[in-house]
Amino acid sequence: DLRKQARQLENEIDLKLVSFSKLGTGHGGVGSKSDSADTVPLLSGEHMFETMALEIEQLLSKLSMLNERLREVSSTQAAPPSSALQHTLQRHQEILQDYTQEFRKTQANYRARREREDLLNTVRKDIDNYKTSSGLNRRMDLYLKENEHIRSSDRLLEEQINIAVDTRDHLVSQRLTFKRLQTRINDISNRFPVVNSLLQRINFRKRRDSIILGLVVGVCTILLLMYAFR
Repeated sequence: DLRKQARQLENEIDLKLVSFSKLGTGHGGVGSKSDSADTVPLLSGEHMFETMALEIEQLLSKLSMLNERLREVSSTQAAPPSSALQHTLQRHQEILQDYTQEFRKTQANYRARREREDLLNTVRKDIDNYKTSSGLNRRMDLYLKENEHIRSSDRLLEEQINIAVDTRDHLVSQRLTFKRLQTRINDISNRFPVVNSLLQRINFRKRRDSIILGLVVGVCTILLLMYAFR
């Protein structure tokens, strides 16, 4: 009966280890890399893996206890154990060792893969955060440059406005000066009629000389054109 129970446990552990190995390598869709945080069910691959690991540990413990009882039973018999019985006991012990090694190896591989995936996810998050911060920094630089351009344009506009105001004030000042000068000239001409008459004559002669000079230039121009087109 003990050997039968041991074989049953070995068969059950063997089936569990096959499923455990598939689950540990991410096959079958549970716990695979393609699962995202939004699609993983409540009983995630990691939780199922840990639950199955606990079940296999319990089964391995039961099998170890059965092997111990088999050795105790064989040692308490009156006759020494036969070579076949010794071979059977040794075989059960080797199977237990093989299953334990396979179980520990699968556990170690799974944890290494999980650590590698966690590291890759951390690196991806760091890269995404860096890209996001770089994009924000580039936008901030563009905004700062645009703000500096606007401030420069405001300064240039203020300078042009100041120049225009100064020019207007200067023209107003010149206009007032000319008005004062004209007023003085009118006062002088009113006080001294002779001077006023002299100024009128001078202006008349200037206009006459200008008219004569214009006529001479016109006649010369006509003569030159007639000579040129002959």
